[in-house]
Amino acid sequence: MARENESENGGRNAPNGTRAGDRLRRLGDDPDFESRAREAGRRALRRLAQPAPPSRTERRTLGSPALFAVVFSLTAAALYFSLAVVADHALALTPIVFLVGSVLALLSAMTYVEGASLHQERGGSTVFARYAFNELWSFIAGWVLLLDYTILIAVCVLTASHYLSPYWSELGGGWIEIAFCVIAIVYVALRNVRGLTAGRLSRLNVLAITNLVLLLVIIGIGFFQVFALDALTDPVKLGSEPSWEDLFFAMTLSAIAFVGLESASGLAGEVKVSRRGLKRLIGAGTAATAVVFVGIALVALSALPQVGNATSLSGSYLEMPVLGVVASYSPSWLADVLKYTVALSACMLLIAAANSAMLGLSRLAYSLATNRQIPSALGRLHPTHATPWVAITIAAVLSVVLVLPTDVDFLVGIYAFGAMIAITLAHLSVCVLRYREPDRPRPYAVPLSVPIGGGRLPLPSALGALISAAGWVSVVVLHDWARIVGGVWLALGLVLYLVYRRSESKPIFKRVTVPEVALRTEAPEADYGSILVPIFGRPLDDDIVQTAGRLAADEGADEAEGRAMIEALWVFEIPMALPLDASLPAQRLEQARQALRRAKAVGEEYAGVEVATATVRARRTGEAIVSEARRRGVEAIVLAAEEPTRIRGGALMGGRGGPRENFVGEVTKYVVTKAPCRVILTAPPSEESPPAPSANGPAPLPGDGGPTPDGPRPAVPQEVRQQDPGSR
Repeated sequence: MARENESENGGRNAPNGTRAGDRLRRLGDDPDFESRAREAGRRALRRLAQPAPPSRTERRTLGSPALFAVVFSLTAAALYFSLAVVADHALALTPIVFLVGSVLALLSAMTYVEGASLHQERGGSTVFARYAFNELWSFIAGWVLLLDYTILIAVCVLTASHYLSPYWSELGGGWIEIAFCVIAIVYVALRNVRGLTAGRLSRLNVLAITNLVLLLVIIGIGFFQVFALDALTDPVKLGSEPSWEDLFFAMTLSAIAFVGLESASGLAGEVKVSRRGLKRLIGAGTAATAVVFVGIALVALSALPQVGNATSLSGSYLEMPVLGVVASYSPSWLADVLKYTVALSACMLLIAAANSAMLGLSRLAYSLATNRQIPSALGRLHPTHATPWVAITIAAVLSVVLVLPTDVDFLVGIYAFGAMIAITLAHLSVCVLRYREPDRPRPYAVPLSVPIGGGRLPLPSALGALISAAGWVSVVVLHDWARIVGGVWLALGLVLYLVYRRSESKPIFKRVTVPEVALRTEAPEADYGSILVPIFGRPLDDDIVQTAGRLAADEGADEAEGRAMIEALWVFEIPMALPLDASLPAQRLEQARQALRRAKAVGEEYAGVEVATATVRARRTGEAIVSEARRRGVEAIVLAAEEPTRIRGGALMGGRGGPRENFVGEVTKYVVTKAPCRVILTAPPSEESPPAPSANGPAPLPGDGGPTPDGPRPAVPQEVRQQDPGSR
C-alpha cells in the first residue's frame, strides 16, 4: 500500500519537479538549515515518545443504554424483593432508610465509574483492589462477590415464583415453587453459557424502562389514593419501634439498591460512553433509584401501615411486597389490572436480573481464573461460546441449594455481608489510587476532591468507605446467619487461595496471569523427548529451563529406554566485520559457561532429564537456533521471547520504510516462522503498557498483557506452534 501511494504522489509531483528543485537549492543556501532540521527531528522524536492522548470514552461496543439496563434491571428487581425485608426492620422509617441507601448508591456509583474507567478490565472492585493494594485483597473482594451473585440469582428466581402466584396460586409454595426455581436457574445458566449479545441488552433495556414506568404509575396512583403522612409518623417510637439495632441493620440491607454496580462494572472494556454520558448515567441512575425506592416505600407504608412492631408487608407479602401495595387500590378492577400487570412484569424483570447477576458472576470468575486467584479449571471456557461454563454450572448448582430453604430474609442478610466488604474495598481502592496513580488518565473522576498529603482525596469515596465499613460491622454483629455463613465462606476462600498459590509456587501478593487460550482448551499432553532451549544469560533463563524440564520430565517418566534430553544452546553472534572463527573476549566466554552451567543444574533437578550444553557461532541468533534445531532433530524449542524493538520504521519520519511489527522481537519472529518443530514461547517481561487497541477491536482482557501492579508481567506460556517440516 505504501508503494502505491508513493507512485501516485510521484506522478502528481512530476510536473512540479523544477519548482521542488528550486526550493531544495534555496534551503541548501540557508546557513541555519542544518540546525533547524536537527531541531525538527528532535521535536518529531519527542512527539513519538509521548503517549497517545487518553480516549474520552470507556470503550468498545456497548453504550449508555446497555449500562443503564444492567444497573436498573437489578435495582428495580431488588425493590421487588427487598421492600418487605427492609420494612420488617425499619417499619415506618423505611422511606428514610431507602433515602439514605440512595445517597450511598450515589457515592458508590461515582466510585465504581471512576474505578472502571481508570482500569478498564472485567471484575469491578476486585480489579480496583488489585491495583490499589495486592492480589490477596483483590481475591477477597472477588470471592465474596461470587457468593453475592449466587445469592442474588436464588433470591430473584424465588421471588419471581411468588409474583406469578396470581396466575397460579401453587407457585407460591411447595414443590411446585422449587421446581419453578430450578427450571428458571437452568434457563439462566444456559442463556449465559451462550453469551452476551447486543440484542439481549436491548431487550433488557426495554424491560427496565417498562418497569420504571410501571413503578412510577403505581407511585402516582398511590399518592392520590392511599398516601397518609400520619401513617408514617404516628407509629414511630425511635429506639423501640423500630429499635436502633433494627434501624442500623435495615440501612445496611438498603445496600441492595445498588446491586447492579458490580455487574455493570464487569462490562468495562466493552462499552463506549463519553464523559458527559458517564455523568448523565450516574445522575439518571441515582435519581431513578431514589424516586422509585423512596416513592414505593412511602406508598407501601401508607397502604399497609405499621401496627405495633410489625407491618403487613413483612407478613403476607414478604416475597411479593409490590403486589400487596396494588391490592390496596380501588376500584377493584384497577387493583386487579395492576396486580396481573405487576405479576407478569416483575417476574420477567426478576428473571432478567438473575441473568444479569449470572453475567456478572461469569465475568468475575473469568477475571479470577486468568489472574490465578482460583484454579484455572473453574474458569474453563466453552469451546464454542468462549464463556466460563464451569463457573456458571457451579453457580447454578449452588443457587438451587440456596433456594431450598425458601427464605428471602435469610438470603438478603447474607448478601449484605459480602456487599459491604466489596463496596468498602472499592471506595478505599479509588482513594488509594489517587495517590498511587495520580497521573493516570481518568475519563471520569469523583468530584469534591481535596488536596491531602501530596494527592487529591475524593471525599465522596472516603465517606462511602466509612459508611460501608460501619455497615459491615453491623451485619456481623446483628445478623447471626450472615456472620456464620459469610465467615465460613470467606475462610474457605482464603484457604483455597493460599493452598492454590502455594501448590503452584506462586506469590501470595503479586499478580500472576494466564492467557485466555489456557482457559479455552486443555493443556497439550507433554510428549517431548528432546527440547532445544536457547540461553541468553538473562534472569528469565531459569524459568525457561524449568518449563522445558517439566515437559521433558513427563516424557522421560514414560520412556524406558533412556532419559529425555534438553539441549541448552548459547549463540555467539559474530558481526560481519569479523570472521566467524575470530577470538572472543574472555568475559563473553565466561558468561556463556556460567549460564550453561546454571541451565544444566536447573534442568537436571527434574527426574529423568539430562541437559547437554553447547555453544555455536553465527551471524544471526535466529538463524542459528533454527539451524541447530533442524540439525539436532529436536521435537520442540522452548524460547524466551525477547521484547519487541522500540525503533520505528522510516515511514514515520518521511522515508519509504513502513512501521516495524512490534508484537515480538526479530529473533522470536524468525524462529516462529522458520522452525522445523513446535515452538513454545513465553511472554517477555515488560515495564511498558501495551498499545491501546483500535476503536473497533476487541476489548483487552485480564492476562492479555501490560504491566501488573507489582511490576513486570511474569513469564507465562503464550503460544504453542506446530509447523509441518514438509510444508517448505
